[in-house]
Amino acid sequence: MSSQPPVRHPLGDPSLVGVADGIHAWVQPDGTWWVNNTGAVTGSDGTVVVDTCATDVRTRRFLGAVAEAVPGSPLRMAVNTHQHGDHTYGNSLLPAQTVLVGHENMREGLRVDQIIDGCPPVFEPLPDWGEIERRLPSVTFRDTATLYAGERRIELAHPGHPAHTTGDAVVWVPDSGVLFCGDLLFHGLTPLVFMGSVQGALRSLDWLAAYPASVVVPGHGPLVLAADLPRVLDEHERYFRLVLSAAAAGMASGRSPLECAQQTDLGPFAAWADEERLVLNLHRAYADARGVELDLMAAFADAVSYHHGPLATGV
Repeated sequence: MSSQPPVRHPLGDPSLVGVADGIHAWVQPDGTWWVNNTGAVTGSDGTVVVDTCATDVRTRRFLGAVAEAVPGSPLRMAVNTHQHGDHTYGNSLLPAQTVLVGHENMREGLRVDQIIDGCPPVFEPLPDWGEIERRLPSVTFRDTATLYAGERRIELAHPGHPAHTTGDAVVWVPDSGVLFCGDLLFHGLTPLVFMGSVQGALRSLDWLAAYPASVVVPGHGPLVLAADLPRVLDEHERYFRLVLSAAAAGMASGRSPLECAQQTDLGPFAAWADEERLVLNLHRAYADARGVELDLMAAFADAVSYHHGPLATGV
């Protein structure tokens, strides 16, 4: 077990949950920025890690929990489901011999990421990454890839278009029906697609539904069982359609993304955490409709204005 002190979160402590034989999900109670879920898939010759965490403290706790759950199993490989720091900054804490895998766009996104070098003051408290360094995948793929942990087959796939980001990947373990979907799903809190595509995120829902999953590990929020998956996918669809509808109305009336967000009734989604992500998602919808690049810092500045202050972090 890691010797690091516990990281307290207002909604509870993280936990390593056994979701199938040799498969674990590290569920960090969510509700704030920079707090994510990860996992591990173990076969006869070692373990494949799915994502790391934003800080050294959180990543060490995760890796310590995995070591306790599967003692003696070497960490042979790791997969990043996308480029964002809450899923990748802890990469450098993996053993040096661990082979790191990600989509080619994910690798490039992390390569040029500037937030790891110094987080802008749009969050509170300002994250302290700790003793981490930028570590990129040494193996990339474009469409699909297959890994093995012993005889256990682990399939990686990209949706074929931008969604949460341009380099998303799911991790599918067919012998157990477990799907790690990264940030293609946010269970019970506001999805974020400002570095991908609202339309693409909407399209990815049918793609996810085609997997015969018994358990889905979302990038954020509680685990999703098969019986609940249609509801979770439907909620995402309705939210994305709300964003697209609001964006169309906002552009037609000449309103800015911030003005549009301030006049948008979120309805049932107002209770979801991190509602200020609406502003960022609208910036993406506006940029795509106009065929221009998204201004990242302008989008975050508007999100802070909408939130009436810096965005809450759990790190």
